[in-house]
Amino acid sequence: MVTDQQVRRLFQMSQEPEERKSVIAIKAGMDEKTARKYLSLCKFPSEIQPEHSWQTRKNPFEAVWDEIKAKLELNPGLEAKTLFAYLQREYPGEYRDGQLRTLQRHIKRWRATEGPPQEVFFPQEHHPGRMGQSDFTHMSSLEITIKGRPFEHLLYHFVLTYSNWETGSICFSESFESLSEGLQNALWKLGGVPELHQTDRLSAAVQNTTDDRGFTARYQGLLNHYGIQGQKIQARKANENGDVEQSHYRCKDAVDQSLMLRGSRDFESSAAYERFLETIFTQRNQGRQLRFEQDRVALRSLPPKRLDAVNRFKVRVTRNSTIRVNHNTYSVNSRLIGEQVNIRLYLEHVEVWYAGACVEKMPRLRGEDRHQINYRHIIDWLVRKPGAFENYCYRDDLFPSTTYRVAYDLLKASGSRRYDRQYLSILHLAAKESESRVEAALLCLLEDEQRISFEAVETLVESERPEPPLHPVREIMISPVNIKQYDQLIGQECPV
Repeated sequence: MVTDQQVRRLFQMSQEPEERKSVIAIKAGMDEKTARKYLSLCKFPSEIQPEHSWQTRKNPFEAVWDEIKAKLELNPGLEAKTLFAYLQREYPGEYRDGQLRTLQRHIKRWRATEGPPQEVFFPQEHHPGRMGQSDFTHMSSLEITIKGRPFEHLLYHFVLTYSNWETGSICFSESFESLSEGLQNALWKLGGVPELHQTDRLSAAVQNTTDDRGFTARYQGLLNHYGIQGQKIQARKANENGDVEQSHYRCKDAVDQSLMLRGSRDFESSAAYERFLETIFTQRNQGRQLRFEQDRVALRSLPPKRLDAVNRFKVRVTRNSTIRVNHNTYSVNSRLIGEQVNIRLYLEHVEVWYAGACVEKMPRLRGEDRHQINYRHIIDWLVRKPGAFENYCYRDDLFPSTTYRVAYDLLKASGSRRYDRQYLSILHLAAKESESRVEAALLCLLEDEQRISFEAVETLVESERPEPPLHPVREIMISPVNIKQYDQLIGQECPV
């Protein structure tokens, strides 16, 4: 077979007028008649080769192709593997496993020539200062720890679509407070306001109770405060938020690489971890300064002040001296039982307001159906009803530390029928005097191996010995292991 390279050499030598056709044909490695054919056509062999449109072997699916085609037209999403398994069930022994690839090629050709049209993605032109996109992304795959404890969190991620300038804030849920805090942090760090802000269909932003699925009143109020026009993507069309979605992957990959370079995924505090993330954002934004300056010029000015990222509502204190806030239970002072209190739910904490004053402030619980009971709120009545302690559903919250739990277990093991009353009296003393001084007294009794009792604890608290004694460090000697003892076990049968 004559190749393109041979014909190319033939064309080159044909430019020499002194050479005869028979000679240059021999030099090109072909017959003289073949050489004359290519010289007259002025084409390479690959250009005159006919298209391969015939079958080299019989189609094994020809008899059932109409059936396969009917199923594909009815359900275009059917996979070749599913159809092949169906054929093997319907026609036992007709089709071998090795013929799956043949069916896949036939179906692929059908999809490209006769199948339904596929979704088309239209690249968009971005303009300076016009749009910012934001979304939440989970960071658990990075295995961040704070002082050795897993730090489960999310990242609120904000991106300008023109320059791809980005920033983010740590949060713990996709709540409105997280959205409001994250968006405002991004805008004030940016120093301006874009024309549009686009999100996916977050429940914190999109009203799901109406047919047109407009924005919630709180989110619309946030947009109005900054003069931004809100925009949401279509349901299950994450590609419409493509800039921030792609930035999720690249940002988490950059964080992962920086953690590897750092040599540790543990941080002293969440603030230290937040500074670490800020450094990464700064580094990633350095290469975007030219387009970011164009973004900055087109941004509109910020309002005079931020909007409080707080959710306000009213609840009534139950007979259990608890309130239900965002599907979690918190205790309040028993004096408020039956009263209606105002709740201010912030990103990190919860405030309870009554009669125009803040009466309680406590850390916000994450997740749902969790509880936070402060023993000081209920201890006055619990000491009057000690029998309620044994089966109290929030009993574990009434052990301020491990020391208190150890003291309770020792009281219970002592055989006294009034161990609950003894422990509650100790807890009542901690509420009146000092939790730390009572714990120090308990440690003194435990170190001296003395019997735990309310009277003993009260005596120590009122004495001049509020701190646990310091004992010298004991030197522990461990004898070396004799390996030969394990050899004796070989060959012996052990009863099961």
